[in-house]
Amino acid sequence: MVTCEKIWWLVKHGQRWLKPEHRSAGIMMFYKSARVEYHPVGVVGAIVPWNYPFHNIFNPLSAAVYSGNAIVIKVSEHASWSSLYYGRIIKAALQSVGAPEHLVQIVTGYAEAGNALVTSGVNKLIFVGSTEIGKKVMQAAAQNLTPVVLELGGKDAFIICDDANLAETIPTAMKGAFFSCGQNCAGAERFFVQEAVYDDFVNQVAQVTKRMRQGPALGGGTIDCGAMCMPGLAEKVADLVGDAVQHGAKVLAGGHVVQHPSGGQFFAPTVLVNITSDMRIWREEVFGPVLAVVKFRTDAEAVALANDCPFGLGSTVFSSNKARANAIAHQLQAGMTSINDFGSTYMCQSLPFGGVKDSGFDRFAGIEGLRGLCVPKSVCQDRFPAWTQLKTVIPPILQYPVGDKSFQFACALVSMFYSPSLAGNIGGLQSLILAMLPGSASHSVQKKL
Repeated sequence: MVTCEKIWWLVKHGQRWLKPEHRSAGIMMFYKSARVEYHPVGVVGAIVPWNYPFHNIFNPLSAAVYSGNAIVIKVSEHASWSSLYYGRIIKAALQSVGAPEHLVQIVTGYAEAGNALVTSGVNKLIFVGSTEIGKKVMQAAAQNLTPVVLELGGKDAFIICDDANLAETIPTAMKGAFFSCGQNCAGAERFFVQEAVYDDFVNQVAQVTKRMRQGPALGGGTIDCGAMCMPGLAEKVADLVGDAVQHGAKVLAGGHVVQHPSGGQFFAPTVLVNITSDMRIWREEVFGPVLAVVKFRTDAEAVALANDCPFGLGSTVFSSNKARANAIAHQLQAGMTSINDFGSTYMCQSLPFGGVKDSGFDRFAGIEGLRGLCVPKSVCQDRFPAWTQLKTVIPPILQYPVGDKSFQFACALVSMFYSPSLAGNIGGLQSLILAMLPGSASHSVQKKL
């Protein structure tokens, strides 16, 4: 769905944001026309993870190709099979419009393949993955001064105020925690609930969570939560939950690895309360189906708790008072905030996607992401026809060798254009005239300045 929205936005609005953009030429250069042109960077490299194989390929591909670039995409070794299928789709699409069939390249392999791409001399690199690997990618890219977009881990805060409509909030909160079994970089992992609605929230969430059906996505029946994709991930989630319980947390639902008849890697959808900052789960990315709840009293406390985290990707605030929700959102250290919704910033493909702190920097998606795949080139030229003589001509006093009063002339020019008062502007003009008059005393000009 998000991929379709991205393609729709690019086709509908992309060209507008890649056209030359006229800018102000300023006060002194009023006779000039200034603009920014957006030229393709050349070849884009992208290293993408396994959790959304289709979207993770077509997301950077669509923007890179639309903005005039070629792209090489290194997919996760755990998504190699599907990438071959998508590669055939891409090749057929390029052929159908007469585009070069090698404009898009998909690379499979392990860390060595990723390093080869990073150090290959591509003109820009997009990396989506863990903070630890992101630092290594940035270090390797520095060898060629390759600019890097880093979209790294997340541990998004989900704030629920006491005036929120729980009937609407709870279904959204559960989607934020359990969608795709919690394997989302921008998944909701920390739920801060105000004390007046805390009990109602955790009781209702726990009851629904216990009724969730779990099993393989391609099984015979309807399921609510699938498996953990990566080997060892279910055990990692169990370790984080176990550490929290040892330090005083309480499991209201789930909390254990599931031995499913299919033999897959399952961790039960979990509701965890009594979370404190001394637990590993407070700071480490879970990347699994865990809804961890923390109680707060005031809005200021909610902001402080939410910001007490090394990550800063997305965030959510629920309140029936829009002004209150916006006031909280404004203080959150995150690259994105959805108000009275979850993940809506990503469905709005005009908006940039990215985070702060250990969640990375720079952006993909949106206007900023599209233009980020281009070299912004500044262009300035005369605005008026040549016969008007409105153009830059170096005054004789500033031509080499410069005149004796060239410094006074320059100071007067600054005052004439940039003095904060009209009197200062007029004084600058007078000083300018005096500096150009033959035989006028330099000290008198300086005195007036």
